[in-house]
Amino acid sequence: MNKEFNFVSWNVNGLRACVTKGFLEHFHRYDADFFCLQEIKLQEGQIELDLGSEYKQYWNYAQKKGYSGTAIFTKHEPLSVHYGIEQNEEPEGRIITLEYESFYLITVYTPNAKRDLSRLPYRLEWEERFAEYVTELNSNKPVIICGDLNVAHLDIDVKNAKSNIGNSGFTFEERGCMTSLQQRGFVDSFRHLYPEVEDRFTWWSFMAKVRERNIGWRIDYFLVSEQLKSGIVEATIEDHVMGSDHCPVTLKLQLDEQA
Repeated sequence: MNKEFNFVSWNVNGLRACVTKGFLEHFHRYDADFFCLQEIKLQEGQIELDLGSEYKQYWNYAQKKGYSGTAIFTKHEPLSVHYGIEQNEEPEGRIITLEYESFYLITVYTPNAKRDLSRLPYRLEWEERFAEYVTELNSNKPVIICGDLNVAHLDIDVKNAKSNIGNSGFTFEERGCMTSLQQRGFVDSFRHLYPEVEDRFTWWSFMAKVRERNIGWRIDYFLVSEQLKSGIVEATIEDHVMGSDHCPVTLKLQLDEQA
């Protein structure tokens, strides 16, 4: 029997700062089954969140202080938890995988190629390892991937596409990695429901008036395995929610009730 589950993903760009800007109010308002974070920018012991007894907390801290990091808060205890890609080795704290009876849930913070593209070679190598990892999981049971994937896939996913071609997050190589991931059997839930909707973005730079004028990028996603596509009920971009340079994205999904 299927049941509807609510997912939220948010790059908080520093969780401690986001908490001072209303994070907990948003968290409790969503009342999600799964609430996934990226770029928490903290170490173990630097924050205590009272989320209520029903939520279990899973954290993957970067070794470098004040950098990267991910977390998942969930009402549903997983069968297993895996950090990183290979043998839980992930010094930048970019991935958490929770395993359930009928699916895997992954929160991910994809490496940025940097403005000068100096980290693009590493980014592409990481993308290939990540794609192989999620493809292997997908051969076992369906996968839900969420997070800041640091790429605007289509022209309509960025304001002023022509002038941004070749910039970090909009290179042909990075966009090609997203295309390849979808060819491996993963569906962009928002574009599945809204293939032609324009001017819906999830990240805005801190430059003056950029967010007010909605000059942004859609780089935060929920991707689901092809076999879960029919269960997509809704996928939203919560661009009215402040507190970070990113906004939350959400997914409502029909899943096996055993989750």
